[in-house]
Amino acid sequence: MRQIWIPRPGRPEVLEIRETELPEPKPNEMRIKVEAAGINFADISGRLGIYQDLPPMPVVVGYEVGGCIDKIGENIDPGWLGKDVLGLTRFGGYSESVCVDQQQVFSRPAGMTAALGAALPVNYLTAYQLVCVMGGVRAGETILIHSAGGGVGIAAIQLAKHRGAKIIGTASTRKHEYLKQIGVEHCIDYRQEDFEKRVMEITSGAGVELVLDAVGGKSFKKSYRSLSATGRMGMFGVSSAAISKSRNRMAFFKMVANLPWFKFTPIELINNNKGVFGVNLGRLWGEMDRVGSWMEDLLELYSEGVIAPRVDATFHFSEAAAAHHYIQDRKNIGKVLLIP
Repeated sequence: MRQIWIPRPGRPEVLEIRETELPEPKPNEMRIKVEAAGINFADISGRLGIYQDLPPMPVVVGYEVGGCIDKIGENIDPGWLGKDVLGLTRFGGYSESVCVDQQQVFSRPAGMTAALGAALPVNYLTAYQLVCVMGGVRAGETILIHSAGGGVGIAAIQLAKHRGAKIIGTASTRKHEYLKQIGVEHCIDYRQEDFEKRVMEITSGAGVELVLDAVGGKSFKKSYRSLSATGRMGMFGVSSAAISKSRNRMAFFKMVANLPWFKFTPIELINNNKGVFGVNLGRLWGEMDRVGSWMEDLLELYSEGVIAPRVDATFHFSEAAAAHHYIQDRKNIGKVLLIP
């Protein structure tokens, strides 16, 4: 079978296809014949060599796939054979076939394609944790979503809208029309406008109840200042450390230096009635019962038409470098997938 490997840190062109043996499922595992694999910013960070959870290179990344079960290990119900599924993969998703623990595999609802299945897990679980579990957004509250045109951003918009929240989103101008169509009331071009200033103008100085920020550095400081009393900030990435397409230590250290190391002190939080929390889905592999319940909720919301992943572009395995370029050039509105 074919897999996409990262042999060393570098630009997207370092990605290479290798032929390997077909994996055999161990007890409690199922083998998924992959029809689509999701690309996430963690994969980009891994290729750059700045993702702390990445196994030693050479490595195959990829956290989510859509496909069908073509072989099962011991202790698995034979009824799974031939089922259309989506799955969470702890790396290894950029493959034609991948073996996955049964707790990480879910049947696809009727009408859900493999592409939509691969577009759902990471983005929607992350957004669900941010908006519903830890952010606790309620009807009438205002939420600021950074990178609103990305996969997590669109997922968060759909969930926040379902909960009756008012939505402010940051994105480049060309994405604003689409974002307004799906429920964003105010769009801010972060490249041309000071989002903190605009948020205060939009909310008449009150601030927002929830901010979702995956930018990092100075953005965390500005997002925190944009919170209202009782406001919460969810941090789920540091994309400002990956501004170039090859390893850039200066960008990384600049982002780290600009983090609010002494801002979120206990006394500061107490006196300002604000909350700060972090989300890293990749650190919840030991909490699959919890994550699985979130996924069941999301699949029900999908069946009800509340959420719908937006697949922006698909690339064949041979075009993996182009896919990474596409994401780093901020061209996507929604999910980007790899097709074996």
